[in-house]
Amino acid sequence: MSFQPLGNRVLIQREEQATQTASGLYIPDSAKEKPLNGKVIALGKEAIEAGINAGDTVVFPKFGGTELNIDGTDYLIMSSDDILGIMN
Repeated sequence: MSFQPLGNRVLIQREEQATQTASGLYIPDSAKEKPLNGKVIALGKEAIEAGINAGDTVVFPKFGGTELNIDGTDYLIMSSDDILGIMN
């Protein structure tokens, strides 16, 4: 991948959701909610100073960030200020 976020921007790949419930029902793509967490793929220098690292799993708001497609993979880019927290 040849994308480097600038400033306090963070590139996130959303976590995949389960396609089947615990009771065995399959969930169609049209009924799935977009996940509110993801893995940090790349980040700018200011985001590193804010304590975020590549590989962290972060939580973000439902309508935050901008969706983009790089090399056929969907990502989300947002400001490090919009990230709600880091999952441990």
